[in-house]
Amino acid sequence: MDDLSKSSMKFFSDQQLCFADILLPHEVQARIQVAVLNFLKILSSPDPAISDLPLINRKSSNSRVSEGILTDVSWIFLSHSFCSRSLMKANATKAFIRVWKVMEMCFEFLTQEKRVTQRELFYKLLCDSPHYFSSQLQVNRTIQELCAKDVVALLRCSRHSLGIMASSKGLVAGRILLQEPNQEVVDCSACGSSGYAISGDLNLLESLIMKTDARYIVVVEKHAIFQRLAEDHVFNQIPSILLTAKGYPDIATRFLLHRMSRAFPDLPILALVDWNPAGLAILSTYKFGSIGMGLEAYRYACNVKWLGLRGDDLQLIPQQSLAPLKPRDLQIARSLISSTTLQDNYRQELAVMMQSGQRAEIEALYFNGYDYLGKYLAKKIVQANYI
Repeated sequence: MDDLSKSSMKFFSDQQLCFADILLPHEVQARIQVAVLNFLKILSSPDPAISDLPLINRKSSNSRVSEGILTDVSWIFLSHSFCSRSLMKANATKAFIRVWKVMEMCFEFLTQEKRVTQRELFYKLLCDSPHYFSSQLQVNRTIQELCAKDVVALLRCSRHSLGIMASSKGLVAGRILLQEPNQEVVDCSACGSSGYAISGDLNLLESLIMKTDARYIVVVEKHAIFQRLAEDHVFNQIPSILLTAKGYPDIATRFLLHRMSRAFPDLPILALVDWNPAGLAILSTYKFGSIGMGLEAYRYACNVKWLGLRGDDLQLIPQQSLAPLKPRDLQIARSLISSTTLQDNYRQELAVMMQSGQRAEIEALYFNGYDYLGKYLAKKIVQANYI
């Protein structure tokens, strides 16, 4: 324990540590012990004081983009700028204590060799510390947006290393065989329109045995479109793997896509999203990661190409199918415009959206018939019409 205490000053002062390590449970527990010992050491010193928690700054002003030199993959990362969580500020006191409560819980279930979902962690915190975690909405926000990321930023270890499993909503279908350890092989082309449910256990996803004869991976924004493509067996017409997160991508779906990109580096990854700022934001999250996950983004980023919908597809859609941009669209657009990650051709597409003041959804292609979606994909892919 003394060795941990001696090493703690270097651990917390090393501002080059701007990424999250994947650690074994005992290594995470050691880092938690270091943090506690540092805190107690300062409190018990001749000149006691309340120490701020030194956290990696997760604001957009601290984000950078790693441009691939030997690879096409780029990703968001956080530079070594620090912020702090203080106990001395009235409006930050509860947030400060929540960080310690989450670390306490993580230490407890890592000791028991358990993993928990965010939902399970919510109920445990709600029961044990109702004064600091008083509602489901607040606890979810705290775990997802505050404490879990603060603990990641404090301990410099991944959320999964803390024993918190990702909640997954993702599905896979198409020409890929998946085998979990000691389980039977799953043929994702025979899973029907429901697809194969992606596990939230990242260790399990890492250990999957994968085989494919596909030539493309198609990431689909919407569940309904994924179901239509899977039901029509589009993956047999276009030898492909279909993947969806049913909207904004969760960690597990992004992790599996990244895993596929490593296992099958020659397969282009193509995204089918709505032609609106939200669709572009979803594509960008798959492609670059997110600021909130800046310490871990490199483990989820993939070289995703924009297949559609794009501005040149609007000729396939009747005017009456277009809808005006919503206030939320404009808010997302402003955020994308200010981002340093957005490449020029994506920025041009966004400018066209803003100038037109309109948005188009994938479903508008059904104007040409319910079987048109597969033809649309095939034509775009054969012509390599993606950016």
